[in-house]
Amino acid sequence: MKVGITGGIGSGKTTVCKIFEALGIPVYYADTRAKWLMAHDPVLVAGIKQLIGTKAYFGDGGLNRAFIAEAIFGNNEKLQKLNHLVHPAVAEDSERWHNAQKGAPYTLKEAALFFESGNDKAMDKMITVFAPEALRIQRVVERDQSNPESVRARMDKQMPEEEKIRRSDYVIHNDGQHSLIHQVMDIHRELLRLSQHYATR
Repeated sequence: MKVGITGGIGSGKTTVCKIFEALGIPVYYADTRAKWLMAHDPVLVAGIKQLIGTKAYFGDGGLNRAFIAEAIFGNNEKLQKLNHLVHPAVAEDSERWHNAQKGAPYTLKEAALFFESGNDKAMDKMITVFAPEALRIQRVVERDQSNPESVRARMDKQMPEEEKIRRSDYVIHNDGQHSLIHQVMDIHRELLRLSQHYATR
């Protein structure tokens, strides 16, 4: 059974995923893996060079993130084309990864832009991690040493939290008021029960 987990920037997706991992559930970190594929997948590398230019990579083959960010900044068409290259590569990679997780009752795929990319349709269940906007801004400012205005600008490019919640099967509140472990345990028990049904289909 495939379970997707998402949430806005600063919501605490990674923290929640670490709890699932402690329970023995394999987690695929799509955004981290995308960066790896952009540097190591020959087909993807060729596509990015064709779209953005050879300067997208350093001489040693490393990803020139600053150049790529500058190339797509304010250029929505180029950003969409880049996403059309990266998202299918990640989807294919995550499918191979999922199939290799023998014995796991279910797998978790973590991604920031699950609904925006349409990848939620490939999941059996979806979880959204929610936190109030002020708390999310505070977390990202402290984590990335950035300013609140730039964090808000990044948030504005993501789907509203209310819409993510509406389209999810489960919501985890990471607001400091609710126990994360208890919420994860409740969902984990439910998913274990459901996974038996999926295994017999």
